Amino acid sequence: MKVNVYDVKGNVSGKMDLPKQFSETVRLDLIKKAVITHQKNRIQPYGASLLAGRKSSAKFSGIRRGYGHSYNWSVARLPRLMIRGGRRIGRVVNVPQAVGGPRAHPPKVERVWKIRMNRKERRLAIRSALAATAIKEMVLARGHRVGDVTLPVVVDGLESLGRTRQVRELLLALSLEDELERAGTRKIRAGKGKMRGRKYKSPKSILFVVSDPHSSVVKAVRNLPGVDVVSVSMLNAELLAPGAHPGRLTVFSKAALEKMKKENLFF
Repeated sequence: MKVNVYDVKGNVSGKMDLPKQFSETVRLDLIKKAVITHQKNRIQPYGASLLAGRKSSAKFSGIRRGYGHSYNWSVARLPRLMIRGGRRIGRVVNVPQAVGGPRAHPPKVERVWKIRMNRKERRLAIRSALAATAIKEMVLARGHRVGDVTLPVVVDGLESLGRTRQVRELLLALSLEDELERAGTRKIRAGKGKMRGRKYKSPKSILFVVSDPHSSVVKAVRNLPGVDVVSVSMLNAELLAPGAHPGRLTVFSKAALEKMKKENLFF
């Protein structure tokens, strides 16, 4: 499969064959599994305090409650707060089945939180997500606005750009101005999440894939809204398919594809 290669001015400078990684069948199930694995492995371990629900002086005083031979057998066998001459008042605490008590089986920090995925499955998921970036119907289904460029977008000399203005001019020359406008919009989140420090939702935009993680373009694209940049050796399914929806608009540097082909990555 041949695609156009663009220069930094947005003009077609030649053609090249895509690596064999792009000829994989799109497997939505594996892509979703890989994305969920990435997300779950980022969870910070948490657990309840050892004293949660137990910070009280309540105690269990036995089933015989009363004075002399007048016992009250109808009182539940639960710890209660005792005050004022033996009078039982206040809430029941210290036990899981009572209001204000601890949870019966709270989350524990020592739990093994990491989730593993088979290496072959993970690499197949990455190849499937790569193949989806070359299918225009899937890219449009994600909401991206692409012009007349061939997908995936391959740019020769991309990694030589060092200013955000230069990257923006390249995208405008590739007729991706509508995509930049879409990425600059924010929507208010539905539901109670808007009250918890995440009021706005910003769309995911272009993914830039380069060969050298220390190239100047890495810093140049950070000021563009919704844009991510990654080296080709560090690609994963979540970057290529955010939210487990494949078909992200991706711009590859020519050197990145050559490195992918030379090192036979993700096989």
